[in-house]
Amino acid sequence: MTDEMDENLQKIRDILERQVGEYKDLLKLLQKERLRLMELDGEAVEELSKQKDTVVLKLRLLEQERLRLLEKISAGFGADGLLGLRELAAKTGNVAFQALRGQLICLLQGIAELNEFNRVLVERSLTVVNRSLETLGARGPAVQGRGGRSGSGLVVSRNI
Repeated sequence: MTDEMDENLQKIRDILERQVGEYKDLLKLLQKERLRLMELDGEAVEELSKQKDTVVLKLRLLEQERLRLLEKISAGFGADGLLGLRELAAKTGNVAFQALRGQLICLLQGIAELNEFNRVLVERSLTVVNRSLETLGARGPAVQGRGGRSGSGLVVSRNI
C-alpha cells in the first residue's frame, strides 16, 4: 500500500470513530427525549430536538466525507463500487474496521428502536391532546397527527 492509501485509511478510520461518538450522543439524546416525553415536558423535548438536529447535521457531514474517501480507497483497490467495512477489513487486514462496523450496527439498531418508541409516545400524546380538545368543544383534531390531518383552528394556551 502507498503512503496516500495508508493516510486515507487512517482518515476513514478517524471519521468512523467520530461517527460512533456522534451516534452515541444521538442515542443519549433519544433516551433523554423518551424521559421528557413521558414527563410531558414540551420545552425540554423542543430543546432536545434542536440538539438532535445538530448531531444529525454533523453525521451528514461525516458521512459525506466518509463516502468521498471510500471512493478513493475503493478505486485504489480496483473495486467496481464502494467497499463496505467488512470488505475493507478483509482487504487491509485491519480488524478495526470490522469492530467499528459492529459498533455502528449496534448503535443504529438502538437508535431505530428508541426512535420508534419515542414516535409511539408522541402519537399517543397527540391522541390524548386531540381527545381533550374535542371534549372542550373542538369539532375536529386541533393538532396535526401523523396522518396529515389538519387542525380545527382552535388556539389553546400551554398554560391551561
